Amino acid sequence: MSLLIPLYVHPADDPGAWHRLIQAAGRTYGVILNPANGPGEGPDPAFAAAAGALREAGARVLGYVDTDYGVREHAEVVADVRRHQEWYAADGCFLDQVTATPDALPACRRLVRTVRKLGAGTVVLNPGVHPAPGYARLADLTVTFEGHWSTYVSAFSRPAWAVRHPPGQLCHLVYGVPEALVPLAVRTAGERGAAVCGPVTGELPNPWGDLTPALTGTEP
Repeated sequence: MSLLIPLYVHPADDPGAWHRLIQAAGRTYGVILNPANGPGEGPDPAFAAAAGALREAGARVLGYVDTDYGVREHAEVVADVRRHQEWYAADGCFLDQVTATPDALPACRRLVRTVRKLGAGTVVLNPGVHPAPGYARLADLTVTFEGHWSTYVSAFSRPAWAVRHPPGQLCHLVYGVPEALVPLAVRTAGERGAAVCGPVTGELPNPWGDLTPALTGTEP
């Protein structure tokens, strides 16, 4: 089991969190870099330094890009991916709020092909639900659940294609996990066919602000 880490806090605001994350780099699938709901208007030296330290520690850095369920223009999304590469030397991209329906699959396929041509080594799609099966074949990793622990426990189900899909290509991001149950959340993700997960104790609007329980509760 490895961790997908969306640490949406500025390095200057919580340097300790970034330090702990760098120390745990070996247990991560990737770290999502999100300076300003995307790369921002210009390079941020603090994020650039953090990204460099993560890479030196062996972590894969993924630039956060919001697709707004297909509403954002293709060129805008591609421009954000390019900025992450130029400003933070991102290894790949985390495409958030991706469409999940069959009719929108061709547009997503075109987007993934474009960002791969730009040099994105790893493409993560986050529809937050189980999408039509073609989406998972496009990506290196697909987030098929993003939501609260209570929903994860009570209402999770997966389609037949997800049961057959390689676990290393599926991820569950669960927030609101009671701290004592973080190891259980990791085991549950594995039992449900996701070899990558991101359990955190935080709540909306920014559950990813404190990763300490996840990083310590999932130590081998």
